Amino acid sequence: MSSDVAMSIMSVAEFLLWATLGFLFWKKKLQQRFPAMSYYLALRVVSTPVLIFLLNGKMIVPSQMWLICYVYLFWPVYIASAVLIFFICMEVFRSALSSFSGLMKFGIVVFRWAALASVIVSFSTVSFSHRGLLLIPDLAYGLMRSVSILELCLLAFLCLSMNALRLPLRDLSFGLSLGFGVMSSNDFIFASLTSRYASLTGPLQFIYESVILFALGTWVAYCTLPEPVRKPVMMPANSTIYRWNEIASALGHTGTQVAVQQPANSFFLTDVERVVEKVLNRNLKDRESET
Repeated sequence: MSSDVAMSIMSVAEFLLWATLGFLFWKKKLQQRFPAMSYYLALRVVSTPVLIFLLNGKMIVPSQMWLICYVYLFWPVYIASAVLIFFICMEVFRSALSSFSGLMKFGIVVFRWAALASVIVSFSTVSFSHRGLLLIPDLAYGLMRSVSILELCLLAFLCLSMNALRLPLRDLSFGLSLGFGVMSSNDFIFASLTSRYASLTGPLQFIYESVILFALGTWVAYCTLPEPVRKPVMMPANSTIYRWNEIASALGHTGTQVAVQQPANSFFLTDVERVVEKVLNRNLKDRESET
């Protein structure tokens, strides 16, 4: 079996996994919980067979037109995927912190600022040496790089705070974060190795595709197996995460206004109380001496 045929088989297997995942996702009506993920799956289910057909079209009719059409379709899908993954990360973050409304609202604000900083840093590393349409791949890679960093940060956050958040391992929010974290790590490793060892591009391509199939298989397993019911989180009032949630809930709320007395009045009343107390004590001593 040639390498082209093997890669074609793996590409078809990837499409079948995307289709199976989309079917399970919509069958369980998970789009109500993760709407951005449903759009992402729809994009993948529709674009993957078209891209596979365009990529292998030269085997049917030898022509460069297939490759041109592939490139013009690939980059819009790539950029749209990066944008949708950003919103998916926000949905996963909201779902994981759904039991802590204060931390969720405060964390969303921090999450947006971190995303903006990541995009600025990623675009600042773009050389802008290309002009015209050749600039689109550089911008697309920069955008996807910033989103991949967010995916890894989100996965690290969930792994470190699962016990505190009472988040079960089989929860779908953790499964989605795990899959995207594996894919982003795969992208970073593949990009670093192919830039240094161009001769290993062929074997690495099979490893890269195998990791994608593994991530998709993980998502299919999460959607197939029953998800544990999220119970209300009960914790003592003196726990650290409870105090953080209360502090985060208080941030941004002005509250009610309270009238405060002038310090002079309080000092005056204190002096009056002391004088009255001295008089009462003196009267008590006089009565005791008389008796």
